[in-house]
Amino acid sequence: MQTPQRYIAHFDLDSFFVSVEVLNNPALKGKPVLVGGHSERGVVAACSYEARKFGIHSAMPMKKAMQLCPHAIVTNVSRSDYSRYSRIVTEIIAAKAPLFEKASIDEFYLDLSGMDKYFDPFQWTINLREEITAKTNLPISFGLASNKMVAKMATNEAKPNGYLQVPPGFEQEFLAPLSVDKIPGVGDHTYQTLLGIGVRTIRDVSDRGREELERLLGKYGPELWLKSQGKHFSPVSPYHEAKSISTENTFEENTADLSFLLSELVRMTERVGYELRQDDKLAGCIAVKLRYPDFTTVSKQMAIDYTLRDDELIRFAKDLFTKLYKKGTPVRLLGVRLSELTNQPIQANLFEDVERKTELYRAIDDVKNKFGKNLLKKARTI
Repeated sequence: MQTPQRYIAHFDLDSFFVSVEVLNNPALKGKPVLVGGHSERGVVAACSYEARKFGIHSAMPMKKAMQLCPHAIVTNVSRSDYSRYSRIVTEIIAAKAPLFEKASIDEFYLDLSGMDKYFDPFQWTINLREEITAKTNLPISFGLASNKMVAKMATNEAKPNGYLQVPPGFEQEFLAPLSVDKIPGVGDHTYQTLLGIGVRTIRDVSDRGREELERLLGKYGPELWLKSQGKHFSPVSPYHEAKSISTENTFEENTADLSFLLSELVRMTERVGYELRQDDKLAGCIAVKLRYPDFTTVSKQMAIDYTLRDDELIRFAKDLFTKLYKKGTPVRLLGVRLSELTNQPIQANLFEDVERKTELYRAIDDVKNKFGKNLLKKARTI
């Protein structure tokens, strides 16, 4: 029985952060734009194609980027704008694609296998791209191929704002002339090692053979050789957004002690924040729930910039509590819930003054995992 042909599309929202900035301020179009932090510790989260001409790239220290291009425009709108546009694109794809994976805030894989019985997968993908662009004004590039790796590489070749299909059976022909560092997973160290042995293109990798590459590169050699053949077997993982993470506490005695209630609120928010990070997720919505002695239950929620950090979650939780609580009224139950959870990276650690904070939470969680969740507490909860 013949194996059905796979059709995998890779969508990339071109220079997503810069594109959103331009949508908010059209005067930035065509100019060298840097998205990121302004401080000494600031990092370039994204840059326009005009800025790249000066040798600037993402993750570069902002100070160095400004030295390379002193007239660059540094900007950084609220992360909620990025989240909003990403959600719009996700909803459009979810309504059309039979199976898709959200690899990041601006990157998607669509499995269109089987659709060729009814539609031309390439034209279908073009139509979807046009629909997304019409509804968002965002530039989008895509590649269509028989597997995720080749589709992603086709997308990179199609940029900016273009598309490319690698027909089944033409994977090696497409890959052969490309530089070997265009293979996903080939970092600078491996690239320099390959250059040192005379391997510059993907054709060079293929010509060397599996055994020779294993001898030269160890266990990574055979994997690299398979990639040079255009072979990649990673499946498209269905996108499922987790529902929520929550905790609530019914007090032994009803209480109107505001200091105690706020202390509990902080403790509970810290707890769900810890669980959020353990699941490698970010939250886009937070809710606070109160139940009074007569069993009247009220709750209030708010959409937030995607985050995993306690200090931000606690600030939002306090704001909701203040708006919800009837001052002086005893409380029977208090609850906190995080929802609109996602595990895709949003490059939050590239924004100003965030990298250090992210490392701090990682260190705190490591201590909790080793010695118990209750070992470290915020002063307010003691």
